[in-house]
Amino acid sequence: MKLTVSIPDEVFESAESLGKRLGVSRSRLYTTALAEFVAKNKGRKITERLNTVYGTEESGLDPTTRRLQHRSVERESW
Repeated sequence: MKLTVSIPDEVFESAESLGKRLGVSRSRLYTTALAEFVAKNKGRKITERLNTVYGTEESGLDPTTRRLQHRSVERESW
């Protein structure tokens, strides 16, 4: 697919330089960069959903469970 986008001159020049150094076409460079950006941010949506679900949940142990857990762990001297 072909499209037209506007980017700042300094970003374009840096990308051109990087593409030449790496020996890849402009299309390949932009495709790779965009694919990595999309992949990196895909997990962000999942994290936001999990934060929404678990953000309201109590995360502490009730006192009885805490006491029993503490008793079940052997005491060691450090």
